[in-house]
Amino acid sequence: MAVDPSGSGLARMVEEDPGGPVVMLNLLRFAPDGRSSYEEYSRQAGRFLKKYGAEVLYAGDGTSPLVAEEGQDWDAVLLVRYPSREAFSRMVADPEYQAITGLRTRALAEAVLQPTVPWASRRGA
Repeated sequence: MAVDPSGSGLARMVEEDPGGPVVMLNLLRFAPDGRSSYEEYSRQAGRFLKKYGAEVLYAGDGTSPLVAEEGQDWDAVLLVRYPSREAFSRMVADPEYQAITGLRTRALAEAVLQPTVPWASRRGA
């Protein structure tokens, strides 16, 4: 399972940019003993969030789902607001940030990283 953004995925995300801030949905499933590695990644990633104007809006542990198919439960959920998709793209390309991404990669067995668009900004809304 992929857990890190790909170059083609990043290019598509920037290409589809409707403008303005983006809230990134993070759904995380930890590898065995991966939580401590993710916690270290989070501590180190904080300085990059600040550098690129991002903020964690919510971070929490998943509990038993009310509605989900087998295997659709997640260990953790994060919502991170970036000032733009370009800011996110610049952050993940930053060589200093790249130096800590191994912590995240090792921590996760599976992940979803999905940019979201506010309903009010949808065309025709």
